[in-house]
Amino acid sequence: MKKTYRLRGLDCANCAAKIQEGISKLDGVSAASVSFATAKLVIEGDDSKIEQIIEASGKIIKRLEPDVTLELL
Repeated sequence: MKKTYRLRGLDCANCAAKIQEGISKLDGVSAASVSFATAKLVIEGDDSKIEQIIEASGKIIKRLEPDVTLELL
């Protein structure tokens, strides 16, 4: 399953890279990309684990960039 999100409030290219790296390592994620220029996150992962992936992704984002919100596109 592929999900695309807007990362509202993302203002750090280095943080975007760290977010991508962290999400890519999650169990069930086959691919993750974060575009700082468009403030978009694209996650591809196992359908049966997508809810856990999204929850864990939100925690990673809050730890690295507390002011960023995740919005489904």
